[in-house]
Amino acid sequence: MKKFVLICFVLILGVVESFTYHEKELESEAGLEAMYDRWRAHHNVKEKSEERFNVFKYNLQHVHKTNKMDRPYKLQLNEFATMTNHEFVQTYGNSKIGHKMALSPPRKLKGGYACPDFQYANATDLPKSIDWRLRGAVVPVKSQGPCGSCWAFATVAAVEGINAIRTGKLVSLSEQQMIDCDTDGRNEGCGGGIIEDVFTFITEKGGICTDASYPYEGHQHFCDPKKV
Repeated sequence: MKKFVLICFVLILGVVESFTYHEKELESEAGLEAMYDRWRAHHNVKEKSEERFNVFKYNLQHVHKTNKMDRPYKLQLNEFATMTNHEFVQTYGNSKIGHKMALSPPRKLKGGYACPDFQYANATDLPKSIDWRLRGAVVPVKSQGPCGSCWAFATVAAVEGINAIRTGKLVSLSEQQMIDCDTDGRNEGCGGGIIEDVFTFITEKGGICTDASYPYEGHQHFCDPKKV
C-alpha cells in the first residue's frame, strides 16, 4: 500500500503539463503567494483559498526537497499541485477492479476463457531490463481527467506498445472507443472496468481505432459506428 501511495504522489507532482519556479520565490511568503497566483494563471485555476495555498506550499516543499537529492528523476509542479495525495488517490486512483471482478465471472472467448496461462517463449541471453520509451514503444503521457477510465488507458497502452514492437510504428490508440463501445460485460465507461475484458473486446472486434479517428473526450457517449 505504501508503494502504491508513493507512486500516486509522484504522479501528482511529476506528470502532465509542468510549471517552473525560481529559488528566490521560496525565500518569502510574498514570493510563495506570487508563485501560487502565477501557477493558478498558468493552469487557469479560479479557486484561491488559504487551504489550497497551504497544500500548494506542502507539495512545493516536497518537489524542491526531492530535486535536491541524487535521484534518477526530477519532479515539477503540475495541475494537481493543490491536491493532497489522499484527494488525488480518491479522485484518480480509486480502482474498482477487485469489486467488479468479484461480482461476475470472466468473459469467454470462443474456445475458452480470456487470459489463458502465460507461457515464456524459448529465449536466452535476455537483458536485465529494457526501457521501451527509448525504443519508441511508448506514446507521450495521456490524462484520463476525472473519468474513471484507467482500465481503458492501461489496456490501450499495452496494445500501443506491442503494436509498436511488432510493426516498428508507434500509433496512439483510442481509449474513448473502449469507453463508448465496450459496454456488454463488466466495463462501465467512466464508472470503471476490467482490463482483461478490453483485450477480449479488441480480439473479438478485430482491432481498435486510432486516437485521431476516435479522440478522447473524458465522458461516455453512445458507440459511434462512423468513427469505428
